[in-house]
Amino acid sequence: MSSSPTSPAQASPSRHERLLTVLESVPDPRDRRGVRYPLAGVLAVAVTAVIAGCRSFAAIGQWAAQADAEHLAEFGLTRTSAPDESTLRKLFARIDADALDGAVGRWMWTRTRIVGGRRVIALDGKTVRGARTRPDGKAPHLIAAFDHAAGAVLGQVAVDAKSNEIPAARTLLAGLELTGVTVTMDAMHTQTDTATLITTAGGDYVFTVKANMPTLHDKLKNLPWSDVPATRQTTTGRGQRVTRTIKVAAVPDWIAFPGAAQVAQLRRTVTKAGRKTVEVVYLITSANHTAAPAATLAAWVRGHWGVENRLHWVRDVSFAEDQSQVRTGQAPRVMATCRNVAISLLRIAGWDNIAAGLRHHAADPARALALALT
Repeated sequence: MSSSPTSPAQASPSRHERLLTVLESVPDPRDRRGVRYPLAGVLAVAVTAVIAGCRSFAAIGQWAAQADAEHLAEFGLTRTSAPDESTLRKLFARIDADALDGAVGRWMWTRTRIVGGRRVIALDGKTVRGARTRPDGKAPHLIAAFDHAAGAVLGQVAVDAKSNEIPAARTLLAGLELTGVTVTMDAMHTQTDTATLITTAGGDYVFTVKANMPTLHDKLKNLPWSDVPATRQTTTGRGQRVTRTIKVAAVPDWIAFPGAAQVAQLRRTVTKAGRKTVEVVYLITSANHTAAPAATLAAWVRGHWGVENRLHWVRDVSFAEDQSQVRTGQAPRVMATCRNVAISLLRIAGWDNIAAGLRHHAADPARALALALT
Protein backbone atom coordinates (compact mmCIF):
# COMPACT_ATOMS: atom_id res chain seq x y z
CA MET A 1 0.00 0.00 0.00
CA SER A 2 1.02 3.60 -0.47
CA SER A 3 2.77 5.02 2.57
CA SER A 4 1.21 8.47 2.13
CA PRO A 5 -0.87 10.46 -0.35
CA THR A 6 0.84 12.13 -3.30
CA SER A 7 0.95 15.90 -3.14
CA PRO A 8 -1.24 17.78 -5.61
CA ALA A 9 1.91 19.66 -6.53
CA GLN A 10 3.50 16.36 -7.61
CA ALA A 11 0.54 14.95 -9.53
CA SER A 12 -2.28 17.33 -10.33
CA PRO A 13 -5.01 16.02 -12.64
CA SER A 14 -6.55 18.35 -15.17
CA ARG A 15 -9.68 20.21 -14.17
CA HIS A 16 -11.30 18.59 -17.22
CA GLU A 17 -10.25 15.07 -16.28
CA ARG A 18 -13.20 12.82 -15.52
CA LEU A 19 -13.53 10.83 -12.32
CA LEU A 20 -13.46 7.58 -14.28
CA THR A 21 -10.05 8.50 -15.71
CA VAL A 22 -8.73 9.46 -12.27
CA LEU A 23 -9.83 6.11 -10.83
CA GLU A 24 -7.77 4.30 -13.44
CA SER A 25 -4.67 5.25 -11.43
CA VAL A 26 -5.79 3.05 -8.50
CA PRO A 27 -3.89 -0.28 -8.56
CA ASP A 28 -6.05 -3.33 -9.29
CA PRO A 29 -5.46 -6.02 -6.61
CA ARG A 30 -6.83 -8.81 -8.79
CA ASP A 31 -4.94 -11.26 -10.95
CA ARG A 32 -5.21 -10.05 -14.54
CA ARG A 33 -6.40 -13.44 -15.67
CA GLY A 34 -10.15 -13.73 -15.56
CA VAL A 35 -10.89 -10.06 -14.77
CA ARG A 36 -14.35 -9.35 -16.18
CA TYR A 37 -14.67 -5.63 -15.48
CA PRO A 38 -12.30 -2.69 -14.98
CA LEU A 39 -11.64 -1.59 -11.41
CA ALA A 40 -12.14 2.07 -12.32
CA GLY A 41 -15.57 1.23 -13.72
CA VAL A 42 -16.60 -0.63 -10.59
CA LEU A 43 -15.47 2.23 -8.34
CA ALA A 44 -17.26 4.77 -10.53
CA VAL A 45 -20.44 2.66 -10.42
CA ALA A 46 -20.20 2.59 -6.63
CA VAL A 47 -19.79 6.38 -6.37
CA THR A 48 -22.69 6.95 -8.78
CA ALA A 49 -24.93 4.55 -6.88
CA VAL A 50 -24.06 6.31 -3.62
CA ILE A 51 -25.02 9.64 -5.23
CA ALA A 52 -28.36 7.96 -5.95
CA GLY A 53 -28.74 7.14 -2.25
CA CYS A 54 -27.37 3.58 -2.07
CA ARG A 55 -25.98 2.72 1.35
CA SER A 56 -24.78 -0.88 1.05
CA PHE A 57 -23.12 -3.36 -1.29
CA ALA A 58 -26.49 -4.97 -1.88
CA ALA A 59 -28.02 -1.65 -2.89
CA ILE A 60 -25.09 -0.77 -5.17
CA GLY A 61 -25.26 -4.19 -6.83
CA GLN A 62 -29.00 -3.79 -7.35
CA TRP A 63 -28.53 -0.31 -8.81
CA ALA A 64 -25.93 -1.66 -11.26
CA ALA A 65 -28.16 -4.60 -12.22
CA GLN A 66 -31.02 -2.24 -13.05
CA ALA A 67 -28.93 0.34 -14.91
CA ASP A 68 -29.47 0.81 -18.62
CA ALA A 69 -26.90 -0.74 -20.95
CA GLU A 70 -25.89 2.72 -22.21
CA HIS A 71 -25.23 3.86 -18.63
CA LEU A 72 -23.12 0.79 -17.86
CA ALA A 73 -21.16 1.41 -21.05
CA GLU A 74 -20.07 4.76 -19.58
CA PHE A 75 -18.22 2.74 -16.91
CA GLY A 76 -16.77 0.25 -19.38
CA LEU A 77 -19.23 -2.39 -18.17
CA THR A 78 -22.02 -4.47 -19.71
CA ARG A 79 -25.09 -6.10 -18.21
CA THR A 80 -23.24 -9.41 -18.02
CA SER A 81 -20.26 -7.85 -16.24
CA ALA A 82 -22.01 -5.48 -13.81
CA PRO A 83 -20.67 -6.21 -10.30
CA ASP A 84 -22.99 -7.85 -7.79
CA GLU A 85 -22.95 -7.60 -3.99
CA SER A 86 -20.50 -10.47 -3.50
CA THR A 87 -18.07 -9.10 -6.07
CA LEU A 88 -18.13 -5.64 -4.53
CA ARG A 89 -17.63 -6.97 -1.02
CA LYS A 90 -14.60 -9.10 -1.94
CA LEU A 91 -12.99 -6.52 -4.22
CA PHE A 92 -13.39 -3.50 -1.94
CA ALA A 93 -11.76 -5.39 0.93
CA ARG A 94 -8.54 -5.62 -1.12
CA ILE A 95 -8.31 -2.16 -2.71
CA ASP A 96 -5.34 0.07 -1.88
CA ALA A 97 -7.34 2.62 0.10
CA ASP A 98 -4.40 5.04 0.37
CA ALA A 99 -4.08 5.13 -3.42
CA LEU A 100 -7.83 5.60 -3.84
CA ASP A 101 -8.04 8.47 -1.34
CA GLY A 102 -4.96 10.08 -2.87
CA ALA A 103 -6.40 9.92 -6.39
CA VAL A 104 -9.83 11.32 -5.56
CA GLY A 105 -8.33 13.91 -3.20
CA ARG A 106 -6.07 15.30 -5.93
CA TRP A 107 -8.99 15.33 -8.37
CA MET A 108 -11.27 17.08 -5.89
CA TRP A 109 -8.56 19.69 -5.25
CA THR A 110 -8.92 20.81 -8.88
CA ARG A 111 -12.68 21.18 -8.51
CA THR A 112 -12.71 23.45 -5.48
CA ARG A 113 -11.95 27.14 -5.35
CA ILE A 114 -10.00 29.65 -3.32
CA VAL A 115 -12.16 32.23 -1.54
CA GLY A 116 -10.71 35.60 -0.57
CA GLY A 117 -7.28 34.65 -1.84
CA ARG A 118 -6.88 31.78 0.59
CA ARG A 119 -7.95 28.14 0.93
CA VAL A 120 -9.04 27.07 4.42
CA ILE A 121 -9.01 23.37 5.32
CA ALA A 122 -10.30 21.64 8.46
CA LEU A 123 -8.80 18.37 9.68
CA ASP A 124 -10.91 16.12 11.86
CA GLY A 125 -11.40 12.43 12.55
CA LYS A 126 -14.38 10.08 12.62
CA THR A 127 -14.74 6.50 13.80
CA VAL A 128 -16.70 4.15 11.53
CA ARG A 129 -18.46 2.49 14.47
CA GLY A 130 -20.43 -0.07 12.50
CA ALA A 131 -17.18 -1.58 11.25
CA ARG A 132 -16.05 -2.56 14.75
CA THR A 133 -14.42 -5.99 14.64
CA ARG A 134 -14.21 -8.86 17.08
CA PRO A 135 -12.56 -9.92 19.32
CA ASP A 136 -10.52 -6.70 19.74
CA GLY A 137 -13.57 -4.49 19.20
CA LYS A 138 -11.62 -1.89 17.20
CA ALA A 139 -13.28 0.24 14.55
CA PRO A 140 -11.53 2.12 11.72
CA HIS A 141 -10.83 5.76 12.54
CA LEU A 142 -10.42 8.06 9.54
CA ILE A 143 -9.16 11.64 9.33
CA ALA A 144 -10.45 13.87 6.55
CA ALA A 145 -9.22 17.18 5.12
CA PHE A 146 -12.33 19.28 4.49
CA ASP A 147 -12.45 22.43 2.38
CA HIS A 148 -14.38 25.11 4.34
CA ALA A 149 -15.75 26.93 1.31
CA ALA A 150 -16.58 24.08 -1.05
CA GLY A 151 -17.66 21.52 1.55
CA ALA A 152 -15.51 18.96 -0.27
CA VAL A 153 -13.13 16.31 1.05
CA LEU A 154 -9.58 16.86 -0.23
CA GLY A 155 -7.94 13.87 1.43
CA GLN A 156 -8.39 11.06 3.93
CA VAL A 157 -6.08 8.75 5.87
CA ALA A 158 -6.64 5.98 8.38
CA VAL A 159 -5.32 6.09 11.93
CA ASP A 160 -3.12 3.14 12.79
CA ALA A 161 -4.83 0.82 15.25
CA LYS A 162 -1.90 1.18 17.68
CA SER A 163 -1.59 4.95 17.35
CA ASN A 164 -3.77 8.07 17.44
CA GLU A 165 -4.86 10.98 15.26
CA ILE A 166 -1.74 13.11 15.71
CA PRO A 167 0.74 11.24 13.45
CA ALA A 168 -2.03 10.39 10.97
CA ALA A 169 -2.94 14.07 10.65
CA ARG A 170 0.69 14.88 9.87
CA THR A 171 0.73 12.19 7.18
CA LEU A 172 -2.39 13.73 5.64
CA LEU A 173 -0.94 17.26 5.80
CA ALA A 174 2.31 16.09 4.20
CA GLY A 175 0.32 14.97 1.17
CA LEU A 176 -1.35 18.35 0.61
CA GLU A 177 -0.12 21.49 -1.12
CA LEU A 178 -0.19 23.93 1.81
CA THR A 179 1.21 27.09 0.21
CA GLY A 180 -1.25 29.88 1.00
CA VAL A 181 -3.51 27.47 2.89
CA THR A 182 -4.88 27.89 6.41
CA VAL A 183 -5.36 24.67 8.39
CA THR A 184 -7.83 24.59 11.29
CA MET A 185 -7.51 21.79 13.86
CA ASP A 186 -8.96 20.95 17.26
CA ALA A 187 -7.13 20.96 20.58
CA MET A 188 -5.65 17.46 20.18
CA HIS A 189 -3.47 18.71 17.33
CA THR A 190 -2.08 21.77 19.08
CA GLN A 191 1.48 20.47 18.74
CA THR A 192 4.73 22.25 17.89
CA ASP A 193 5.74 19.56 15.38
CA THR A 194 2.45 19.99 13.53
CA ALA A 195 2.92 23.76 13.53
CA THR A 196 6.40 23.32 12.07
CA LEU A 197 5.11 21.04 9.31
CA ILE A 198 2.41 23.52 8.27
CA THR A 199 4.51 26.68 8.36
CA THR A 200 7.50 25.04 6.65
CA ALA A 201 5.16 24.02 3.80
CA GLY A 202 4.03 27.64 3.40
CA GLY A 203 0.72 27.44 5.23
CA ASP A 204 -0.82 28.88 8.37
CA TYR A 205 -2.44 27.11 11.30
CA VAL A 206 -5.27 27.92 13.67
CA PHE A 207 -4.96 25.83 16.84
CA THR A 208 -7.43 25.60 19.70
CA VAL A 209 -6.20 25.52 23.29
CA LYS A 210 -8.43 23.92 25.90
CA ALA A 211 -8.00 22.44 29.36
CA ASN A 212 -6.14 19.41 27.94
CA MET A 213 -3.09 21.70 27.94
CA PRO A 214 -3.57 23.19 31.42
CA THR A 215 -0.36 25.25 31.67
CA LEU A 216 -0.76 26.91 28.29
CA HIS A 217 -4.49 27.30 28.82
CA ASP A 218 -4.01 29.05 32.18
CA LYS A 219 -1.38 31.41 30.76
CA LEU A 220 -3.66 32.40 27.91
CA LYS A 221 -6.61 32.75 30.26
CA ASN A 222 -4.65 35.15 32.47
CA LEU A 223 -3.74 37.57 29.69
CA PRO A 224 -5.31 41.05 30.16
CA TRP A 225 -8.28 40.34 27.88
CA SER A 226 -10.35 43.08 29.51
CA ASP A 227 -8.07 45.59 27.79
CA VAL A 228 -8.57 44.05 24.32
CA PRO A 229 -11.40 45.30 22.08
CA ALA A 230 -14.02 42.71 21.17
CA THR A 231 -15.67 41.75 17.88
CA ARG A 232 -19.16 40.22 18.20
CA GLN A 233 -21.54 38.39 15.93
CA THR A 234 -25.01 37.09 16.83
CA THR A 235 -26.96 34.51 14.86
CA THR A 236 -30.37 32.95 15.44
CA GLY A 237 -31.91 29.75 14.21
CA ARG A 238 -33.13 26.31 15.27
CA GLY A 239 -34.66 27.81 18.39
CA GLN A 240 -31.46 29.30 19.74
CA ARG A 241 -29.50 32.54 19.80
CA VAL A 242 -25.71 32.34 19.52
CA THR A 243 -23.33 35.22 20.24
CA ARG A 244 -19.66 34.78 19.37
CA THR A 245 -17.23 37.26 20.88
CA ILE A 246 -13.59 37.25 19.86
CA LYS A 247 -10.64 39.25 21.19
CA VAL A 248 -7.33 39.08 19.35
CA ALA A 249 -3.87 40.11 20.56
CA ALA A 250 -0.28 39.90 19.35
CA VAL A 251 1.41 36.70 20.42
CA PRO A 252 3.24 36.92 23.78
CA ASP A 253 7.00 36.24 23.86
CA TRP A 254 6.55 33.05 25.87
CA ILE A 255 4.52 31.29 23.17
CA ALA A 256 6.81 28.61 21.74
CA PHE A 257 4.81 27.59 18.67
CA PRO A 258 6.73 28.07 15.40
CA GLY A 259 5.51 31.05 13.44
CA ALA A 260 2.88 32.05 16.00
CA ALA A 261 1.63 35.58 15.26
CA GLN A 262 -1.60 36.06 17.21
CA VAL A 263 -3.56 34.66 20.13
CA ALA A 264 -7.28 35.03 20.71
CA GLN A 265 -10.03 34.46 23.22
CA LEU A 266 -13.27 33.16 21.72
CA ARG A 267 -16.44 33.19 23.81
CA ARG A 268 -19.54 31.41 22.55
CA THR A 269 -22.81 32.20 24.36
CA VAL A 270 -25.85 30.11 23.47
CA THR A 271 -29.35 30.99 24.67
CA LYS A 272 -31.98 28.33 24.15
CA ALA A 273 -35.37 28.00 25.83
CA GLY A 274 -34.35 30.67 28.34
CA ARG A 275 -31.16 28.84 29.36
CA LYS A 276 -27.75 30.31 28.70
CA THR A 277 -24.49 28.37 28.27
CA VAL A 278 -21.06 29.88 27.80
CA GLU A 279 -17.94 28.24 26.35
CA VAL A 280 -14.55 29.97 26.24
CA VAL A 281 -11.60 28.68 24.22
CA TYR A 282 -8.25 30.17 23.28
CA LEU A 283 -6.56 30.20 19.89
CA ILE A 284 -3.02 30.36 18.56
CA THR A 285 -2.47 31.18 14.89
CA SER A 286 0.46 31.82 12.61
CA ALA A 287 -1.69 34.13 10.46
CA ASN A 288 -0.91 37.77 11.19
CA HIS A 289 -3.45 40.55 11.76
CA THR A 290 -3.48 41.47 8.06
CA ALA A 291 -4.33 37.95 6.89
CA ALA A 292 -6.57 37.19 9.87
CA PRO A 293 -8.29 40.16 11.51
CA ALA A 294 -10.69 39.28 14.31
CA ALA A 295 -13.76 38.69 12.13
CA THR A 296 -11.83 36.46 9.72
CA LEU A 297 -10.31 34.42 12.51
CA ALA A 298 -13.74 33.92 14.09
CA ALA A 299 -15.13 32.81 10.72
CA TRP A 300 -12.33 30.26 10.33
CA VAL A 301 -13.06 28.79 13.73
CA ARG A 302 -16.77 28.64 13.03
CA GLY A 303 -16.08 27.11 9.62
CA HIS A 304 -13.94 24.40 11.21
CA TRP A 305 -16.99 22.73 12.68
CA GLY A 306 -18.39 22.32 9.18
CA VAL A 307 -16.43 19.08 9.00
CA GLU A 308 -18.68 17.74 11.77
CA ASN A 309 -21.97 19.20 10.56
CA ARG A 310 -21.50 19.03 6.79
CA LEU A 311 -19.54 15.77 6.48
CA HIS A 312 -19.47 13.44 9.48
CA TRP A 313 -23.07 14.10 10.51
CA VAL A 314 -24.23 13.62 6.91
CA ARG A 315 -22.37 10.31 6.60
CA ASP A 316 -24.10 9.11 9.76
CA VAL A 317 -27.61 10.42 9.08
CA SER A 318 -28.03 10.41 5.30
CA PHE A 319 -25.91 7.31 4.67
CA ALA A 320 -26.32 5.47 8.00
CA GLU A 321 -22.57 4.89 8.12
CA ASP A 322 -22.46 3.85 11.76
CA GLN A 323 -25.12 1.21 11.10
CA SER A 324 -23.19 -0.30 8.18
CA GLN A 325 -22.07 -3.87 8.77
CA VAL A 326 -19.18 -3.65 6.26
CA ARG A 327 -16.15 -4.79 8.26
CA THR A 328 -13.71 -6.73 6.07
CA GLY A 329 -10.28 -5.40 5.13
CA GLN A 330 -10.28 -1.99 3.46
CA ALA A 331 -13.99 -2.12 2.56
CA PRO A 332 -15.20 0.21 5.38
CA ARG A 333 -12.72 2.90 4.34
CA VAL A 334 -13.44 2.49 0.62
CA MET A 335 -17.16 2.87 1.28
CA ALA A 336 -16.42 5.98 3.39
CA THR A 337 -14.45 7.36 0.43
CA CYS A 338 -17.40 6.76 -1.90
CA ARG A 339 -19.60 8.70 0.53
CA ASN A 340 -17.03 11.50 0.72
CA VAL A 341 -16.94 11.81 -3.07
CA ALA A 342 -20.73 11.80 -3.32
CA ILE A 343 -21.11 14.49 -0.66
CA SER A 344 -18.33 16.59 -2.20
CA LEU A 345 -19.82 16.45 -5.70
CA LEU A 346 -23.27 17.33 -4.38
CA ARG A 347 -21.85 20.29 -2.42
CA ILE A 348 -19.94 21.57 -5.43
CA ALA A 349 -23.10 21.23 -7.53
CA GLY A 350 -24.89 23.53 -5.07
CA TRP A 351 -26.77 21.07 -2.86
CA ASP A 352 -26.78 22.34 0.74
CA ASN A 353 -29.34 19.72 1.74
CA ILE A 354 -27.62 16.42 0.94
CA ALA A 355 -30.71 14.32 1.69
CA ALA A 356 -32.67 16.31 -0.90
CA GLY A 357 -29.81 15.92 -3.36
CA LEU A 358 -29.81 12.16 -2.90
CA ARG A 359 -33.56 11.97 -3.51
CA HIS A 360 -33.22 14.10 -6.63
CA HIS A 361 -30.53 11.85 -8.11
CA ALA A 362 -32.24 8.63 -7.03
CA ALA A 363 -35.27 9.61 -9.11
CA ASP A 364 -33.32 9.44 -12.37
CA PRO A 365 -30.13 7.36 -12.87
CA ALA A 366 -29.02 9.74 -15.64
CA ARG A 367 -28.75 12.58 -13.12
CA ALA A 368 -26.41 10.61 -10.88
CA LEU A 369 -24.39 9.52 -13.90
CA ALA A 370 -24.04 13.10 -15.12
CA LEU A 371 -22.89 14.35 -11.72
CA ALA A 372 -20.30 11.60 -11.30
CA LEU A 373 -18.89 11.43 -14.80
CA THR A 374 -19.41 14.76 -16.56
